[in-house]
Amino acid sequence: MRALLFSGQGSQYVGMAKDLHASVPSIRTLIDHANDVLGYALSDIMFNGPEESLKETRYTQPALFVHEAVLVDHLRSVLHMNAVAGHSLGEYSALYAAGVLSFDDALRLVQLRAQLMFDAGLKIPGTMAAIVGMDDDAVRALCEELNGVDGNVIVAANFNSPGQVVISGSAEYVRACMPRFKEAGAKIVKELQVSGAFHSPLLAEAQAPLAEQMRATSFNDASVDVYTNVHARAERDGAALREAAIAQLTSPVQWTNTLLAMQAAGITHYTEIGPGKVLQGLVKRTITATTIDGIDTLADVQALQSA
Repeated sequence: MRALLFSGQGSQYVGMAKDLHASVPSIRTLIDHANDVLGYALSDIMFNGPEESLKETRYTQPALFVHEAVLVDHLRSVLHMNAVAGHSLGEYSALYAAGVLSFDDALRLVQLRAQLMFDAGLKIPGTMAAIVGMDDDAVRALCEELNGVDGNVIVAANFNSPGQVVISGSAEYVRACMPRFKEAGAKIVKELQVSGAFHSPLLAEAQAPLAEQMRATSFNDASVDVYTNVHARAERDGAALREAAIAQLTSPVQWTNTLLAMQAAGITHYTEIGPGKVLQGLVKRTITATTIDGIDTLADVQALQSA
C-alpha cells in the first residue's frame, strides 16, 4: 500500500517545476492557468526567484501547491495511492489529490491562507524554533509551563518526528525562552526563518476569514484516506475534512502520529510529491520497514513513467 506525502513551507527552491513547465504541455497549461487564477505570474517567481520573494509566505504556499498539484494531475494514471497526507500547507495538495477540492478552489484557498498568514506575521510578530533531541512530551510540558506568561504565547506547533518538535509563538518571547529548552536537554535549539507564529493561537485572527471562505467552498468526500494534521487519523468525509483544515491553522501538526497511524494501517510505501526530500527524511526517522521515494523533477517523472 502506498501513501502520497506533500510537503509544506521550507521545501521550496528557485527553479521549482521549471523543467516540468518547459517539457510537459499539460503541466505548462495548468501552471499558466494557475497564474490566471492568482492574478499574477507565480511561475516567474517559482522559476526565476529571487529567493527572497519565493520565501515570502504569500508566494511560497501557492508555489508549493502548484508544483505538487501539477505532478499529481500528470501522474494520476500511473501513480496508485491508498492514502494521502500533507504537512501543513501540503494538506491542501493532499485534499486535491484525493478529489476533495478542485484545482481552482484549492488554489484560491491557498492564496487566501498564504496572504492571511503573511499579514498576521506583520501585525503580530511571531517566530518558530526547532527543538531537536528532546522528548516530545517534555517539549510539550515546558511549553505549557512557559505559555501565557505576561500574555506571551509559546506552544508546540509541529511534531515532525520523534525528538524533532517545532515551537511557535511571540517572537521575542520565543527567542528569550530558547535557552530553557537547551537547559532541559535539547541537543539543538534553532530559530527558523519564517514570517510568523504558524500553528499557534497568534493566527486566530486569520482563521475566521479563512473559515468563512472554506465554508463557502465545496468539499467532496475523499476518494482515498486523508490523514489530517489535526487528528492524525484517516478521514474521507468532506465536511469533516473541511473542519480539520480550518482547525489546522492554529493547531499543532501531528506528523509523527500521522506516520505511525499510516504504518498501523498497513502502508509500507511512502512517496513524497513536490520539491525536496524533507518528508522522506521524517519517514526514515519515524518508522521502519518501508519503501521511500520522491517525485520532484522532470527526471523523476520520466523514471516513474519508464518503470
